[in-house]
Amino acid sequence: MTKNAWGKVRSKLRETVGDHNFITWIAPLELADIRDGVAVIDAPTNFIANWVDRNFADHIQRALNSEGAGLHRVQIRVVPKSQRAAQPQAADSAEAPDTAPHPAASAAASAVPGDELPGAPLDQRYTFDNFVVGKPNALAHAAARRVAEGASVTFNPLFLYGGVGLGKTHLMHAIAWELQQRNPEARVLYLSAEQFMYRFVQALREKQIMDFKSLFRSVDILMVDDVQFIAGKESTQEEFFHTFNALIDQNKQIVISADRAPGEIKDLEDRIKSRLQSGLVVDLHPTDYELRLGILQQKADLNRANYGDVSIAPDVLEFLAHRITTNVRVLEGALTRLFALASLLGREITLDMAQDALADILRTSDRKVTVEEIQRKVADHYNIRLSDMIGPKRLRTIARPRQIAMYLAKHMTTRSLPEIGRRFGGRDHTTILHGVRKVEELRGTDSQLAEDLDLLRRLLES
Repeated sequence: MTKNAWGKVRSKLRETVGDHNFITWIAPLELADIRDGVAVIDAPTNFIANWVDRNFADHIQRALNSEGAGLHRVQIRVVPKSQRAAQPQAADSAEAPDTAPHPAASAAASAVPGDELPGAPLDQRYTFDNFVVGKPNALAHAAARRVAEGASVTFNPLFLYGGVGLGKTHLMHAIAWELQQRNPEARVLYLSAEQFMYRFVQALREKQIMDFKSLFRSVDILMVDDVQFIAGKESTQEEFFHTFNALIDQNKQIVISADRAPGEIKDLEDRIKSRLQSGLVVDLHPTDYELRLGILQQKADLNRANYGDVSIAPDVLEFLAHRITTNVRVLEGALTRLFALASLLGREITLDMAQDALADILRTSDRKVTVEEIQRKVADHYNIRLSDMIGPKRLRTIARPRQIAMYLAKHMTTRSLPEIGRRFGGRDHTTILHGVRKVEELRGTDSQLAEDLDLLRRLLES
């Protein structure tokens, strides 16, 4: 079989099984020989070979037969990549130029040298060059950069956490890209916690647990996204804990992400929480106006390249940065929608057009947070009674949470200062203003207070 024919077979398999399955299971394979109606396919590990044999052998046989192979069976054998050069081959598995790998496939292959580590594909958009840095994410960006330099491990693990759309996955991908660029031989494995669990369960079912352990403990850098997914899953947590320890003992770098801090992940074993907290734990804070505006300006430049010379009024970006505050993905998606609409209709993107075209997104972003809801959340967080929150007591343990609630009411509701004052036991608006200013002053110097504010804001916006 020629190079072109094998390349066409791979392309057909991608269409049949989908990009993710192709990248994970088909891309690592090589066609070694076709003889007497049997195609011999090389796989790099037992784990991959067994999975392909059970789930994709029929697909491979049909795709080969569509190119005239005349097969009645496909044989999957294990041949590590280091040994493949010595094997007689009927075809070179390299694809011809007209069947070049999909960008995502190239990304995944670059992240896992030798195609022996079936990791998740990397997104080529998620690099450090495309990450907009602002005050809320500056520390996370700096820590990710340090890990990506690939020098000796200084903090291990690096644990990134924050709400949806704040850049955790972007930084994870950026680290993997940078590491691979600096050291192409590094064995970098990036995957989600869900994929870790899926592969672990499959290895148990197929009695390939030793292959699983060998695979995950042979990497140089392990990156696991959304680790909160394994909470409550006892067997997966057990294996994750032992994998974690084995890599730490070998001084291998680990990078973890989650939607909340380790200590806040319910049903996660205490020993895992302790391990995750032993390195550097960094919070990606909710975006501020300046960071959202910077992200929009970068995205607008990219969209101009994709949609032609579409004109956009400057006040549109400012409007979006003010109105869509909780999720960067929604923010970017809103701007892309405007560019697509303007390109199709041949119109300028104006403020009126943005308000009409994004009415559904703007309504969702305008979820009303009430002063009463803020008071309840703050009282619960600081373990004080709601009656004390609005009462006259001036003890520090009550006065500071009360001022925090005033601050959040000022910034998260449309209520005026006098209206807020009425809901805090009939206090004067000057008292509310004093409380707001006091919290603003302390936020820059009191890291615990700043963390409490960000956590409360996330809880109220969720």
